[in-house]
Amino acid sequence: MSKHKIDTAQWVDRYADYLFNYAITRVNNSYIAEELVQETFVAGLKAMKNFKGEATERTWLISILKRKIIDQYRKNNSKKGQAEVRMDFSNASDQEGDWLEEKVEDMATMNAESQFENQELGLAIEICLEKLPLKQAEIFKRKTILEQETETICKEHDITASNLWVIIHRARVQLMQCLNDDWFKN
Repeated sequence: MSKHKIDTAQWVDRYADYLFNYAITRVNNSYIAEELVQETFVAGLKAMKNFKGEATERTWLISILKRKIIDQYRKNNSKKGQAEVRMDFSNASDQEGDWLEEKVEDMATMNAESQFENQELGLAIEICLEKLPLKQAEIFKRKTILEQETETICKEHDITASNLWVIIHRARVQLMQCLNDDWFKN
């Protein structure tokens, strides 16, 4: 039985942003990242009796999320053949360490066409952001681009964390629709 008391009621407020940002950088799809975070919380609830308190709750949840991400890659790759996903664990001086994926493209080696496409996409995103309602665009930029803390944004806009995530989700849906209509079709 676990000696450490887990406060599951605080998981979303404390860890959802961190877990989502961690997942989105690895799967590059906000819907999948959200699903992985939800699966992580469910798996954490199911396995909390095994939590020994040897690591922080965040570290423990990240380790669950890492397995979920690897499972997602396996699921995707099983449809494409036997592609290998190589990940290395680098145990940094902090006790958490960090997973490094070798497939990430080095910005220094991008060709001119890729750099131009990235600049063009950035401009398209800016144009689409201008089409969003002002409050929605501001909250989206502050959370996803400027990576400000949920608590800070919520206090300044007098909204709950759940409301913030609804606003961000709606902004993502509208941005994707705008990009699909105006940029990806060209």
